This record gives sequence, C-alpha cells and structure tokens, in this order.
Amino acid sequence: MGIDLPLIWAIIIVFGVMMYVVMDGFDLGIGMLYPFFKDDGDRDVMMNTVAPVWDGNETWLVLGGAALFGAFPLAYSVVLEALYLPLVLMLVGLIFRGVAFEFRFKAKAHKRHIWDKAFIGGSLAATFFQGVALGAYIEGIPVANGQFAGGSLDWLAPFPLFCGLGLIVAYSLLGCTWLIMKTEGTLQERMHDLARPLALVLLAVIGIVSLWTPLAHTEIAQRWFSLPNLFLFAPVPLLVLVTFWALLRSVANYDHVKPFVLTLVLIFLGYSGLGISLWPNIIPPSVSIQAASAPPQSQGFALVGALFILPFILGYTAWSYYVFRGKVKHGDGYH
Repeated sequence: MGIDLPLIWAIIIVFGVMMYVVMDGFDLGIGMLYPFFKDDGDRDVMMNTVAPVWDGNETWLVLGGAALFGAFPLAYSVVLEALYLPLVLMLVGLIFRGVAFEFRFKAKAHKRHIWDKAFIGGSLAATFFQGVALGAYIEGIPVANGQFAGGSLDWLAPFPLFCGLGLIVAYSLLGCTWLIMKTEGTLQERMHDLARPLALVLLAVIGIVSLWTPLAHTEIAQRWFSLPNLFLFAPVPLLVLVTFWALLRSVANYDHVKPFVLTLVLIFLGYSGLGISLWPNIIPPSVSIQAASAPPQSQGFALVGALFILPFILGYTAWSYYVFRGKVKHGDGYH
C-alpha cells in the first residue's frame, strides 16, 4: 500500500491552521478587549501577557500558506484569487497590530493612545477579515477549467460578513479566558465578568452558523443528517453544549485555567464541525484534495522538509510558552 501524500499534507495544513487560530486568536482577542479597559496599567499587563510570544504565533500562518502552495497549487491559486481582498485587508490589520506591539512601549505617555488605537483597529480588522474569508470559503468557490470563475467581491455577502462578526466574538472570548489565566486581582475579576456574556453570544453564533450552513447547502445537510452520519456526528453538537455548560460553571467558580482550556475545546469542536462539513474538498463545494494535489514527487520532496522543520517549530513554541509561564503583574516590563 502506497503512502497517501495528499491526505498527509491535508493533515499538516489542518494542524497548522488550527495552531494559528488557537495561538494568534487569543492575542487578537486581547486587542479587541482593549476598549473595555481605559487604565494604562491594565493595558500594559494585557499586552505583556502575549508580548514575548506573539510574533512566534505567526509562524503557523506562514506554514499553512507555504504548505498549501507546495502541496495543493490549484487550491492555492484559486482560493487566494477568490479571497484576495479580505486576505490583504487581514494582513494590513496584522501589520498595524504588530507595529503597535513594538512602538507602544517606546512611545511617550501622551502618544500611547495612537498605538492603542492601532492595536485595537489592527486586531479587529485582522479578525473580521479572517472570519469573512472563512465564511466565503464555506459558501463555496466557483472553479472552471482549473481557474477561479467568480467575481472579486463574491465574499461581500451576508454569510461571510456574519462569520467575520462571529470570529470577533470567538477570539474575544479566547483572549478573555487567556487573561483570566495570566492575570490576577481586579483585572482578572473583570475578565470573569466579561467571559459569561461573551460565551453566551458565542453559543448563539455557533447555533446560527450550524443552522445557516445546512439550510443553504444541501450537500452539507446531507452530510450531517443522513444515516448513519446523523448518529456518527451527533457527539459534536452534544459536546459543544456540554463544554459550554462546563465553561460557564468554571467562570462562575472563578477558576483560573479551566475557562481557557474549555474555550480551546470549543474552538476545536467548531473546527471539527467545519471539517466534517467540507471533507474531502479543499475547494468547496467540488474540488477534492486528490484533484487539487501536486505531483507525488513534489509532495514527497516537500514532505521531507516539512517533517524535519515541524519538530523545531513545536519545540521552540513550547519552550517560549514554558519560559514565560505564570502570572503577569503590574510593573512587569517588555523590552
């Protein structure tokens, strides 16, 4: 039996994107929580919880894009052409957010508000357009003769825009629970107060998306509601409800670590539901990973490099988070 290279590459890309969503999600969420906190000291602490590690999180975005280019060039060319504008606007947001990280701590006190606004605006823009791109991807991308057959503004539709707003809520909750884990005192208490309403809004968003997608796409409805799939996939929505209940209870009990872990579980379950809806298509609704894959020789050659570099990325990521573990307090500096 030969090695299924397209499947292996699909797993690598799915893993890389998931790591990016998790690890960049909470620091984007922190930026979107800034407007709720006016005190410079609180804002310093919030930024310091991610300042030593935020730039390493972008590695996973680069890995996902490079892997898509090397293993599935058809998908790379079609998806990027279809989502060119939202992806460029997402990158502009990431640039503003990254610049704000570096300049805010060096700016004079009366100019910090400029970089605070850049941090907030960059985080909002990057998150919103990530969600828009995801929603447009789920909606489906028309392909004819191996090329994108739609328009440059196809993404400007109700479902993608709703997904953009929904991802703002998801990342805000992720950032909120991260700060519950990493801070203490009144800042942590205010995060506990914010976590419950954010979780309830996210539950509503997940419910709306879960109804909207099968109603709009018969193939997704068939995937979820035909037998025996109905029984095979039923644990996913059930686990979402159980996790939400556990999350609300952990917030009410003022737990420190559990809210963040349970929010990660929610993100993973949502990601799993997306995979169930779209698999095995890499360009929804009709182009599979097999149809879009590069020649086996190219995939095999690139796989050697990917399997070599992945342990290093995982290693330095784990080490950086280990080194900067623990609570961040007022007065801790970033240089």
